[in-house]
Amino acid sequence: MTSAPSTGDVIDVLIADHRDVTALIGNIKSVKDPMIRRDLTDTAISELVRHAVAEEMYIYPAMKDHLPDGDKAVEHDVEEHKELEETMKRLEDVDVSSAEFEQALAKLEEVLADHVRDEEDEQFPELRRHVPAEKLVELAGKVETAKKLAPTRPHPGAPNAELFHKLVGPGVGLVDRLRDKLSGRATK
Repeated sequence: MTSAPSTGDVIDVLIADHRDVTALIGNIKSVKDPMIRRDLTDTAISELVRHAVAEEMYIYPAMKDHLPDGDKAVEHDVEEHKELEETMKRLEDVDVSSAEFEQALAKLEEVLADHVRDEEDEQFPELRRHVPAEKLVELAGKVETAKKLAPTRPHPGAPNAELFHKLVGPGVGLVDRLRDKLSGRATK
C-alpha cells in the first residue's frame, strides 16, 4: 500500500492499509471507464488479499496470545476474511459494467466496513493495551514483509491459517505474481 507509514507500529500500518483500500473502492465506484475500473478493482483485490494474509500470519496469533477474547475475535475475523475472499473472487470473474459487479462491490464495501470497524474500534486499541510497544513495532516489519510475498489473488478454498500462509503462501504468491505479470493484471 502506498500510504503505509515507514515508521510506527503494526496498527499504524494496518490502518493505513484500510484507508488505501477504502479509497480504492471509492475510486472504483466513481470511475466509469471499464479498463480503469478493472485495473482499480484488481489493485484493490491484490492489496486486500495481501493485507488479510499478513493479518492471519502475525496479527491473529498476537490477538490469540494477548487479548482476553482473542480466540473469539480471530474466529469472527477469519469468517469475515472468507466472506471477503468469496466476494473478491466474484469481482475478479465478472464484467465491471454488469449489475453483478455492482452488487459484489457493494457487498465487499459492506463487509470490509464492518471488519475495519471491529478492528479499529475494538481490537487494535486492545492490542495496544496488551502488547508491548516494541513487539507492535517488530510486527510492523513482519507484516510489511509478509505483504510482499503474499498471494495477490483470492483463494477462497485455501485455509485462512498462519501455518498455511507461512509454508505454502510464498509459493502461491509467486504463482499469482507470475500470472499477474503475464496477463498484465494491475496489482499496484
